[in-house]
Amino acid sequence: MTFKNSSSVVHHCGASTQDLVASVLPPILIIELLLGLPGNVMALFIFSKTLRTWRANVMFLFNLVLSDLLLLISLPFRIDNFMRGESWIYGDAWCRINLFMLSVNRSASIAFMTAVAVDRYFKVAHPHHKINYISTKQAAGIAYFIWAVVISLRIPLLANKLLDEKSNISHCRSFSNYEKPSLGIQLHYTVFVLEFFLPLLLLVFCSLRIACILRTRQMDKDKKGKRAIRTVLVIVGFFVLCFFPSIGTGLTALYLKNFGDAYCDAYKLSSQLFSMSIAFTYLNSALDPVIYCFSSSIFRNYLKSVVNRTGMMELQMSRRASMPSGSD
Repeated sequence: MTFKNSSSVVHHCGASTQDLVASVLPPILIIELLLGLPGNVMALFIFSKTLRTWRANVMFLFNLVLSDLLLLISLPFRIDNFMRGESWIYGDAWCRINLFMLSVNRSASIAFMTAVAVDRYFKVAHPHHKINYISTKQAAGIAYFIWAVVISLRIPLLANKLLDEKSNISHCRSFSNYEKPSLGIQLHYTVFVLEFFLPLLLLVFCSLRIACILRTRQMDKDKKGKRAIRTVLVIVGFFVLCFFPSIGTGLTALYLKNFGDAYCDAYKLSSQLFSMSIAFTYLNSALDPVIYCFSSSIFRNYLKSVVNRTGMMELQMSRRASMPSGSD
């Protein structure tokens, strides 16, 4: 993991080869793109088609789809970049926009996954709380606020030069090897770390509380309660799988960087692993449709109706949960 500002660059331990990244990452990202595109396009179609029946939970899921679309638009350019040996040919402006969209996808995905989990928590832990009765319009207001915060925190990626053109190859990276990162880039690094650990604590709390409440209230056989805990556990599992590798390898590289030449080889390896960890980060777009299946009866019923129309089997439609308004 490396640091950068627009004025000074300091390469530690010599040039770090990215041959492994260039050979392994492109095919993985192509597979993720091919898996994520149809699932999210289908989700966009389903949710748009059922707009009038939306509840608060579906509003958050729809915005999760929108965040995935930012990734799907940006990912082909990153694939091309890695296939060229990390040679960026699209200029500084698109470099900033591309990295901005990818980072916004990460932040927005984390935010709306957390919002879905918190929504489920309140349905089970506090079924009569007024937050369970918010309207779709109020849920949209919450979504707008989340987008405003996410975009504001990622503005530094648009305001700082991210294209390193001082070598024979132009590198477009939001994490690079710099002596003194600017204040905006330091904010980007800080958000990158905090947006993982803070939601993780909240997600673990929600899952533990729901599990304890269901057991205490002897709701183990309650389908709605079991669906709620499954939804939160799926979100926690996907959250750790997709976002921990980049945090773990990035912090390791930062730690090893402080030792200078003493741990040069280890630093180079951890830097490559950090670059490759984005494969896990971008995997969230391919896995999010699974969250839609667990969280939305609208999504489940549409898929079941498609299967039923084939005549191959007859699936029973999910009843809309008899929970307070805002559930689905």
